[in-house]
Amino acid sequence: METRLTRTGQRLTGLAMLVGVSVVIGTIVVAAARPAPPAPVPPAVAAPVKTPLPTKYVVLTFDDGPDPAYTPKVLEVLAKYEVKATFFEVGKNVARHPELTKRIHAAGHVIQNHTWTHADLRHQTAAGFRKQVGDTDQAIRSAAGITTTCLRPPYGGVSSTVRQRAKELGKELVMWTIDSRDWSKPGAAVIEKRVLSSVASGSVILMHDGGGNRSQTIAALPSILEKLKAQGYGFRTLSC
Repeated sequence: METRLTRTGQRLTGLAMLVGVSVVIGTIVVAAARPAPPAPVPPAVAAPVKTPLPTKYVVLTFDDGPDPAYTPKVLEVLAKYEVKATFFEVGKNVARHPELTKRIHAAGHVIQNHTWTHADLRHQTAAGFRKQVGDTDQAIRSAAGITTTCLRPPYGGVSSTVRQRAKELGKELVMWTIDSRDWSKPGAAVIEKRVLSSVASGSVILMHDGGGNRSQTIAALPSILEKLKAQGYGFRTLSC
């Protein structure tokens, strides 16, 4: 038997349905209008603390490496005394021993350019100059993933032409203020005296980790570092 609503019943049913729909819509609107909960705040990350540069300092530099016999020993002494240095490397030596260049960089030292063959840049053609510097840059980049900005001319050979060509290649020439002349192998005591006798804040000290027998340099280095530290010196590296 079919059941039919009266007109009044139909009106009441329709009204009930309308009220129901209104309630549902109102619920949706209210939910949409309710502000979203705030996003969780990530935990604060402490900013890295930078060690201030020493105000009384020297710059320790080593030329002519890397050398498999002497560079590792220099690195061991520097690590023992927690000293960072700048290494001016000869490109052909980098090509022969890229693992040493990589090790120097990984230890936090600075690597810079000292030409491909330790050539006197005053006697190079423009093309020769570019090759001496560019090939060394490429070798260092391949070994350590860095590009040098400083250039130390072998023998301290500087002229107006050398300065101009270096500038064109984006290099700053870097010399020294104290020459230990350790290459002459005068004995560890003499090397030490040459370094310490005229040291002052800001001194750039020239020593060698390659280019010959550097056992006297390695013998003199611990005492030099100990006495510099005892005099209140810190150590900086070079960037250009």
